[in-house]
Amino acid sequence: MKSSQRSPGRRYFPRWFLVVVGIVSVSLATLGIVVPLLPTTPFLLLAAACFVRSSDRLHRWLMEHRVYGPIIRGYREHRALPTSSKVTILVFTWAAILTSILILAHPARFVLLAPAIVATWMMIRIPTLDPALLAVEPAADRDDPPS
Repeated sequence: MKSSQRSPGRRYFPRWFLVVVGIVSVSLATLGIVVPLLPTTPFLLLAAACFVRSSDRLHRWLMEHRVYGPIIRGYREHRALPTSSKVTILVFTWAAILTSILILAHPARFVLLAPAIVATWMMIRIPTLDPALLAVEPAADRDDPPS
């Protein structure tokens, strides 16, 4: 049976749809790096899930990306984020929220503190990944056979 002739129950979405969702997810994740409260990691995980089912080339690119790769691998393998990612998320979140509070003249501007506090609480709750765990490539991703 050819790979394009899969059984009907195994393939829920067309390949092109998964590629589009993956590309949109990477775009939103990239935007989430600088826009507070727009999550980066969930969009990267969604993109990886879409690409693994639709495009080996895009999945390999995402997993080998110098910024996105470690975040995805760390979260998928250890359910944790590196300290650098957590600090970056918190710095950008608080910088944007505090800037917004200072710029806005509306009395309700302090309502912005609530999502920032929730985001901070979530970052603290996510386990911190030991950098040594990212330095070692998973055996399944290496090209050389195990010795």
